[in-house]
Parts: sequence; structure tokens; C-alpha cells
Amino acid sequence: MTFLPRDQVLSLEEIQLIAQAFVELGVDKIRLTGGEPLVRRDVMSLFQSIGALPGLKNFCLTTNGSQLVKYAEQLKQSGINRINISLDSLNPLLFHSLTRIGHLDKVIEGVDAAITAGIEHIKLNAVILKGRNDQEVLALVEFARDRGIDISFIEEMPLGAISSHNRAETYFSSDDILTAIKQVYPLERSTLNTGGPSAYWSMPNSSSKIGLISPHSHNFCGDCNRVRVTVEGKLLLCLGNENAVDLKQIVRDNNGDMDILKHHIILAMNNKPKEHHFGVDGEVQVVRFMSMTGG
Repeated sequence: MTFLPRDQVLSLEEIQLIAQAFVELGVDKIRLTGGEPLVRRDVMSLFQSIGALPGLKNFCLTTNGSQLVKYAEQLKQSGINRINISLDSLNPLLFHSLTRIGHLDKVIEGVDAAITAGIEHIKLNAVILKGRNDQEVLALVEFARDRGIDISFIEEMPLGAISSHNRAETYFSSDDILTAIKQVYPLERSTLNTGGPSAYWSMPNSSSKIGLISPHSHNFCGDCNRVRVTVEGKLLLCLGNENAVDLKQIVRDNNGDMDILKHHIILAMNNKPKEHHFGVDGEVQVVRFMSMTGG
């Protein structure tokens, strides 16, 4: 993996400035994600400054879980009240194969550290691939149930060209996941709405919710109110489209002027697309990978 030169990425101060602009414009939910945000030097200062923004109601983190044993308590103190943790397999060898560098035991310790720290909402995210980890759907549900946390199953998003597998052959739909779970647990559609792409289901005798993120089988664009700022400062109005606004350049060209920054953000919202057009036939419409997107 090649890292970008420092001057091509937003500084922590620039990230905080952009977050402040969004909150002042009425946004009340911010999520830090990656890559893995917790490996960035001095990142806890960013969590503390964003967590202190007046008007912010939901402060969220998406993480691979590897650093949670170290940071869970500090994250709680900084104001984080929602954590999503990537967990695609409970088989150590398969987990390592899917993540390429991950160690399952460290992630599970991180999940438990977040629970112990008292993070209010904890959810697992699992990307399910047919023939790779689809046989683990029920085991992952049981893992979440045992800990009283939620889990979302995600159809693989066709971002970036890959050679490791054929997306059409490994496609496992949300409907397939529902069928597998319903063999053991009756499911009832939940009214829970987090303002994101997940459709949620509840199970009897459990506080855990099951989320389904279905970019292929059930286009969720009509309910999506999210935008993303990449580590390079590009404001992405949709993950499935390449149109973007360079907030980093706007901040640097105008010495961090808050009014100018907010003006450009407002203008950008008019270009948020109505839908994406993901497919599983091998055609890639968006060449960047999720790991390159960040935000």
C-alpha cells in the first residue's frame, strides 16, 4: 500500500474546520472512517475537538477494531456514541485471508473493549461473499446476539478493479442473507432509521438488530442523506459517482475562511445525484477503492 504525501491530505486542523462548517450548517451526525482512522498520529485530538462541537448529536466511528483495546475509553470520553466494527469472519485463517493483515483475536478484544467502555451503539459490519464467508452468516448473528450488539450485512460494492475474485460469482444478495437467517430466527422489519443505507430487522428475545445494506438488490438512494469527505479533501456526494468538490483547495486558497467554505458546501449539495448504478458484471464505474475513499 502506498501512502499519499502529507501535503496532499487534510491536516487534523483542516478536518476539524470542515466538520465545524457542516455542523454550523445544521448537520448533527459525523462519522470518522478510513482506512483505519485510529492509526493516524495524534488523532485523539481530532476526536476531542469534533466531539466538543455545539449541535453535534451523533459522533460515530467506523474501525477495523484493531486499536480499540487502546482507545475505547478515550473515544467514549471524547463523545463517540456509535462505533461500527468490520468483522467479516469468525474463522481466524479466513479472517486473515479476507483482510490480508488482520488478526481476529485482536478485533474481538476490541469489540469487547468498546462494550466495556460503555459505547452506546455498537454495530458489526460484515461484507458477505458467496463461496468465501456466506456460510458464516448465522455464526456472526449469534456472535452479535451474545453480546447484545447490532450487525449489518453488506453486499460488496463494486469500487475499484480487482483480480482476487469475480464479483458476479461471489455476489451474495441481502435476500440470500435474510433466507439464511430466517431458517433459525424469525425476523420482523424494524422501524429503526439511522439516516443511512441500512434496512433493519429485529429478532425475538434479543435487543440486537440486523441491518442489510443492499447497493445492488435494493437501491437505497431515495433515503440516503449522506455525503463523504475523503482524506484528500474531496467532498463526495455519492460513493457510486465520481463527481466531487475539492474542499481542501477551497480551505487552503482562502486561509480557512469559514463563510467561503460553507458557501461552497451549500452549492455542492445541489449536485447530489438521485441514484447510483452499481453492477456485478465486472464493469467498474468508480475506480477508487473504499480503502482509498476514507472520510
